[in-house]
Amino acid sequence: MTAVEEKPTRLISGPGMLLVWFYGVMVVGAVSRSAYQIATDFQRAPLAYALSAVAGVVYGFITYTLIRGGETARRAARVCCAAELVGVLVVGTWTLVEPSAFPDATVWSDYGIGYIFIPVLLPLSAMYWLRKTATGRVA
Repeated sequence: MTAVEEKPTRLISGPGMLLVWFYGVMVVGAVSRSAYQIATDFQRAPLAYALSAVAGVVYGFITYTLIRGGETARRAARVCCAAELVGVLVVGTWTLVEPSAFPDATVWSDYGIGYIFIPVLLPLSAMYWLRKTATGRVA
């Protein structure tokens, strides 16, 4: 008996490729920023720098799942994008309500203002794309 493996459904065709590019840029930005800040001045704003590192890891996992493809990867990406959006909204609101909690900005501060609001727009775009491609409406 031979198990037939199906090729994973591509998630990075068309606009999905643009999502992968943006997430890749965000991985580099968040990871390099947090690594430098943690290595040079962690005691100044440990929460902010740790949150930026978490954002980088989340971006990396979403990038991986988009490239990997398949239904399991799609579900994982949707969950991570939802978690990312919640993180952006919570941290963004927190930085506006209690700015003293963050002596330095995070990737998600003020809903990603330092990154041209890409952190709040990216998960919304990705969740839309993942939902749209799941219904088979993409050529």
